[in-house]
Formats: sequence, structure tokens, C-alpha cells
Amino acid sequence: MAEHGEETGSVVESLTDKIHGHDSSSSSDSDDDKKPSLPADSLHSKVYRLFGRERPVHKVLGGGKPADVLLWRNKKTSAGVLGVSTAMWVLFELLEYHLITLVCHISIFSLAILFLWSNASTFINKSPPPIPVVQLPEKCALDVASALRIEINRAFAILRDIASGKDLKNFLAVIFGLWVLSIAGSWFNFLTLSYICFVLLLTMPLLYENYEDHVDSFAEKAMAEIKKQYIVFDAKVLSKIPKGPLKENKKD
Repeated sequence: MAEHGEETGSVVESLTDKIHGHDSSSSSDSDDDKKPSLPADSLHSKVYRLFGRERPVHKVLGGGKPADVLLWRNKKTSAGVLGVSTAMWVLFELLEYHLITLVCHISIFSLAILFLWSNASTFINKSPPPIPVVQLPEKCALDVASALRIEINRAFAILRDIASGKDLKNFLAVIFGLWVLSIAGSWFNFLTLSYICFVLLLTMPLLYENYEDHVDSFAEKAMAEIKKQYIVFDAKVLSKIPKGPLKENKKD
């Protein structure tokens, strides 16, 4: 009887230990559930993005069909655009064909075919070729002119702010960009430079979208280094540039 009592006591103790262990684990789980979890947006906001963008690359490019072409969402269309631009560059640059000559030759060929077809249709008792009426819509022309006007005025406003001496950093960035563009313009003519920019426009967004984490990490390190060098340059050069007594004259 004593042995039987000891066995039942050990069984009861093991059961209570299991119950307490289960309660402690469940309480710890409930405590973990009560802990506030960091939202995904806060974690995403800590990641450095190139040019401070907060939207996907497709949205940054404006979305729609132009963004689809630049990001190769429709491979046939993107390949066709790249093929046509390459053919135009080969035709005008390598074969030294001229744009006005090409337009005149295409117009002569098209008008000759339509003229002969229209006259031949009366002899073979067939309907003449359907020649569509092509007109430029007024709304489309006004929208394009308005968009160009807005962008040109924005560019003028930016240049005015830079020339007024309000932001030295933007001034140096614009001067450096124009200097690099002048060097590139001395290496290539306008057509070749435009073709290179167009090819980069069709390749760089796609590569960036596929490898944006690596590019953003490298850009973060590069921007940190540029800021360090700018601070050193500001301390050694820019801060020592004497500023004229413009404020005193204005006060007087």
C-alpha cells in the first residue's frame, strides 16, 4: 500500500509539473503576443533609397505604358523600340543618311504607290485604297504645349535660384554636371550622344529595379563619403572665401 501511494504521488507530481510548464509556456506566448511589433513601414523607411524615393521604380517613372517600356514589362514592345532606335542610328550615323532625304524618299514612295493604286482601281473595277484623314487634335497640341511650358518655366526657376546664390551645393552640382556634359559632347556628336542616352534609359532602370538593394547600399556609402569630402572642402576652401559687405550696404 505504501508503494502504491508513492507511485500515485509521483504520478500526481509529474502531472502538476506538466500543467505548470504548459501554463508558463502559454503565459510567455501571451506575453510575446502582447509585445508591440514594429510595423513593416518603419522598417522599410530605415532603408536608404537612391534619390530619397519612397515609391516603386515603376511609379517613379510615371507608370503606364512608358514605364512598362522602360522596365521591359512588355518585352516585344521594348525590343521593338530599341531595334528602331538602333536602326535609325545606324542609318544616320554609320551610313551617313540624312533625315530630310529619308523623309522625302519615304513620301515619294508612299505617294507613288497610292497614286498608281487609285488610278489602277478604275481599270480593274476595284475600290480605291482607303486613305485615312489625318488631323492633329487641338486638345493634344494644347496639352503638349502646356506640358512643355510648365517644364521650361520650372527649369528657368531652378536656374534663377541657382544663379541667385541661395544654394552653393546645387550650384556646384550643376556646374559639375554641365562640365561633364561638355566633355561628353566633345567625344560624340549630338545623334550618338542622344542614342547612348536612349539606350541607357532602356537599360539602367531595369538593372536598378533588379539590383536595387545592392545599388542603394553602394549609393549610401558613396553619399556618406561625398558628404565627408564636401565638409572638408567647405572647411578648407569655401569658408575662407571672403564675402562682400552686401548685408551692411542693404542695412545702410
